[in-house]
Amino acid sequence: MPKKKSDYGNDAITSLKGEDRVRKRPAVIFGSDGIEGCKHSVFEILSNSIDEARDGNGSKIIVTRYNDDSIEVEDFGRGCPVDYNSAEKCYNWELVYCELYAGGKYNNNSGENYEYSLGLNGLGACATQYASEFMDVEVYRDGFKYDLHFEKGKNVGGLKKEESSRKKTGTKTHWKPDLEVFTEINIDREYFEDVLKKQAVVNPNVEFVFRYQRENNSFEETTFLYENGIADYVKEIAGENTLTSVQYYTAERKGRDREDKEDYKVKLSVAFTFSNQVKLLEYFHNSSFLEHGGSPEDAVKLAFTNQIHNYLKNNNKYLKNEKQITFADIEECLVLVSSSFSTQTSYANQTKKAITNKFIKECMTDFLKKEIEIYFIENPDEAVKIAEQVLVNKRSRESAEKSRLNIKKKLAGTIDLSNQVQKFVDCRSKDVSQRELYIVEGDSALGSVKMARDADFQAVIPVRGKILNCLKADYDKIFKNEIITDIIKVLGCGVEVKTKSNKDLSNFSLDNLRWNKVVICTDADVDGFQIRTLILTMLYRLTPTLIDEGYVYIAESPLFEITTKDKTYFAYDEVEKTRIMGMVGDKKCTIQRSKGLGENEADMMALTTMNPETRRLIKVTADDIEQTSWMFDMLLGENLQARKEFISNNGIDYLDMADIS
Repeated sequence: MPKKKSDYGNDAITSLKGEDRVRKRPAVIFGSDGIEGCKHSVFEILSNSIDEARDGNGSKIIVTRYNDDSIEVEDFGRGCPVDYNSAEKCYNWELVYCELYAGGKYNNNSGENYEYSLGLNGLGACATQYASEFMDVEVYRDGFKYDLHFEKGKNVGGLKKEESSRKKTGTKTHWKPDLEVFTEINIDREYFEDVLKKQAVVNPNVEFVFRYQRENNSFEETTFLYENGIADYVKEIAGENTLTSVQYYTAERKGRDREDKEDYKVKLSVAFTFSNQVKLLEYFHNSSFLEHGGSPEDAVKLAFTNQIHNYLKNNNKYLKNEKQITFADIEECLVLVSSSFSTQTSYANQTKKAITNKFIKECMTDFLKKEIEIYFIENPDEAVKIAEQVLVNKRSRESAEKSRLNIKKKLAGTIDLSNQVQKFVDCRSKDVSQRELYIVEGDSALGSVKMARDADFQAVIPVRGKILNCLKADYDKIFKNEIITDIIKVLGCGVEVKTKSNKDLSNFSLDNLRWNKVVICTDADVDGFQIRTLILTMLYRLTPTLIDEGYVYIAESPLFEITTKDKTYFAYDEVEKTRIMGMVGDKKCTIQRSKGLGENEADMMALTTMNPETRRLIKVTADDIEQTSWMFDMLLGENLQARKEFISNNGIDYLDMADIS
């Protein structure tokens, strides 16, 4: 009987206080307690420096990643106010670093500090401090130097203040994320470089310097600076061979999300070009990268789709009864970066990866529609290029979708009278744990295997002709091969497709596999080995899980039948033949060499290849999948010279397997 739990009474309700509000539940503030949450805590400190620079206070920010996993952010703004606050009757450092929901950005919509700000909630600096093993803050302002030291969310030593002759003001924060709070704190170099580059893009003329400490304690510096912001970035991404020139538009609007709400300011900027070589869509708001888009993304989709569709329709670019374009056709050739700011922002959550402002979506959609319309009128040649490329994308997409649908239908089809697989011979049993599928080489082998099998649980499908080498082939080419689609259909488990463009074809399910064993049965000669390898390659490419889980086998077939007066022996290679002949001695015998499965007697096949009691099956494994892949590539890939060298160096190891009689 389970132990009775204590009563859930009034005294059971508690509240987290001080640093525990973050340290015990970091995911509430940072989105997770893993590395992503740790990264977000870094961005909270960085964003304060960015807000200062964007407000016109300082034009340089230095970020240092030390090899002990600690981080330092230094700016040259006005310096964070940390001295006594008579209005709040406490020190500002207590509010900024030890109190959630405290800061200087709450009245930004009325024209006070930080009109367009990354952080508005007053959480970041305090939350990051609470989540740190230590944090040191150094502030220069008003002719003084201020120092603060924190350990695990608690201040140590109070505020230290001394006069300073340094002319430059600013704030330097050095801290180390706490492993007691986050499960991982080793933030990779790429994260810092990516974030600082993005911030340089949306904050023109602000210089971002990244210092990375090597193992020998020296520092490697990288600088990010975009004088013209997103316009320069779009040029960089698109390169020189674009379809159109780079367009840059900016505007300011004022409005509200609801009638009962007050107006807020919005600043919009968009840069774009069209290209048939690269594509990129990135959205930023208040300099925060919107990984999940939201309002700006919705606006771009609506405006571009609407205006390009109208152009195509009005200029008779559509074929008769042709469906209209979608944004998917546009984004295939679009390089666009949007950077918007607002005095009020509705983020989807604290991690600021999407915004939901209704007015931003509406005003940005209207703004872009008008600008695109004017752009098409003023640049008719570029409008034609855009229209033609979008139509090419659309028709290619529709053709690919039609092809994929046909393939999916082909692969997903059930095997019945209306959808038969040519020359497939099923077994009677419906018990998957007993059923075996033999994949054999050609029609002649089909005949002997069919006669030798146990029809209760053994089924057969022949490979007609040479199967396609699936190692490097495109999926479209693979699935046009009738032999392959027939095998996949018979297997029943679907395929594993890992590329984004064909991911909708991936429908693999081990539960749908119709067989307990998949046995590859080919001749024991060079041609047979090649066909076997091609079948294995197909399974490795399309259904690797079958190999991983041990469902795939190779059936060994005997090379020699040695018959004496009272016994028949089967030898699977020359070595075994020699051993058997030694056993036979001087007895009169006949030796018959197998010329292939198709010429083997059914009785012989029933005694050897098909009999579960006597057959020899080799289970195909993928213990070292990389080595397997390398071998397939070596033997079946396009590097002819490498293959020749491999055979030259290693061929001697396989001489005993060669058919040189």
